[in-house]
Amino acid sequence: MDSSKTENRETAGDSTVPKKKSRLKKLAIWISIDLAVAALVFILLLYRPGRYNPLSPAGFKPGQVSPYLTLFHSAVYNSAQLGEPFDVTLSEEGLNDIVARGGLEWNWPLEHEGVMLYAPAAVLEPGTLALMGTADVKGVELVVTIELGAEVDEKGLLSLKVEKLKVGAMNITPLAKLMAKKMYAEQVAAEPVDKEAWQTKLVASLLNDEPFEPVFGTLIDSEVRVRVQKVAIQKRTLSFRLIPVQ
Repeated sequence: MDSSKTENRETAGDSTVPKKKSRLKKLAIWISIDLAVAALVFILLLYRPGRYNPLSPAGFKPGQVSPYLTLFHSAVYNSAQLGEPFDVTLSEEGLNDIVARGGLEWNWPLEHEGVMLYAPAAVLEPGTLALMGTADVKGVELVVTIELGAEVDEKGLLSLKVEKLKVGAMNITPLAKLMAKKMYAEQVAAEPVDKEAWQTKLVASLLNDEPFEPVFGTLIDSEVRVRVQKVAIQKRTLSFRLIPVQ
């Protein structure tokens, strides 16, 4: 037997061992990175913002309208009778009471495709209105935050913008907007939608950046209408400059 050939085969076999170890080491590093990223994403999703303090609905009576909402609409209705521009303000406390009671359009919890949303809260900061709530996704509780901005342009048209949408501490604004636009388009295509309804205009402004004429009828008398001339979102207060519409 040729001893040199035997020696060459043994040398070649030995050289594959370091290569295998190197590949295994690289694989272990990538698996570790993937696990670290997954853990970080999970932590970000489960993050509970410190400013999230929803009201307890324990003291609310079913179907009871928020006294803050009643006082707000009364102030708008009474001031509109005078025919002059006027200002109204809603506190963060009042807004949270209105949101927690469900206003006039919905009841908590809300459920859609197996996801339950409850424990709403609102936070007013300079230039931003943050609406927050807990989403239960198959037993996992996640805090969802939508940050909104509002502006009346030179033509008197109101624009509402979704500035951020977060799950926990993770910003998913671009993805969420694409999904919401798709769902809205499918809904519009599936059934007739009243494009003149203020709810439709709000959604179109939020999703498609479509400004609209901010003219609303009061809840006390829909014939008594006002135009929003200015919106000011400040820390703990939401203020409106309104003009009666004949």
